[in-house]
Amino acid sequence: MVKEIKQQNHQAAAYQANVMYRHDIAELMQQVYDQHGRIDVVVNDAGIVKVGPLEAVSGKELEELMAVNVKGVLFGTQLAAHYMKQQKTGGKIINAAGLGSLEGMPLLSAYSASKFAVRGLTQAAAKELAPYHITVNAYSPGIVKSPLWDIINAQTEKLDQTARKTALRQFHDRIALDRIEKPEDAANLVSFLASDRASYITGQTIAVDGGLHMN
Repeated sequence: MVKEIKQQNHQAAAYQANVMYRHDIAELMQQVYDQHGRIDVVVNDAGIVKVGPLEAVSGKELEELMAVNVKGVLFGTQLAAHYMKQQKTGGKIINAAGLGSLEGMPLLSAYSASKFAVRGLTQAAAKELAPYHITVNAYSPGIVKSPLWDIINAQTEKLDQTARKTALRQFHDRIALDRIEKPEDAANLVSFLASDRASYITGQTIAVDGGLHMN
């Protein structure tokens, strides 16, 4: 990805971190700050998913979902705020709320719980950080053709016939625009939220899902 971006005459660098560990994210942020002298936009995007019946969710699976989907967002937001507060211009924090953040969905109980937590965290952080000119928003993509969707498909295939039909129905049949989402569809919203055009938007979870959810 870095090579591709540089080929388009832009600057880019890659770093490695495990979002479950606060010290990993702290080290990553420090590296970026040392290199650029400021942090303007942070997108907390890492996430995992578990597809299966409610009664089949194990404690270990729940802990993993919360560690990545919630702790990762919390740590990323905390550490971004630390640097952004030092800047007169503030900054923008954007969280991946995901498929289950607007509606609890069958066969995605623990995942939905983790993404509802991201939505609440986004609202709370937006209120706390507003005095520092830091906006905090979330985006909620739908069924995106991506490696994560390949994982969802693989997990769905392991379900029994009734559960599989339920999963496919909720994942496909409800998309009003009748097509699977492209990564660019979500990226366009994230780019907007990162821009000056979104400076008066904060505390929102915005769906970009082809009409899968409608408020």
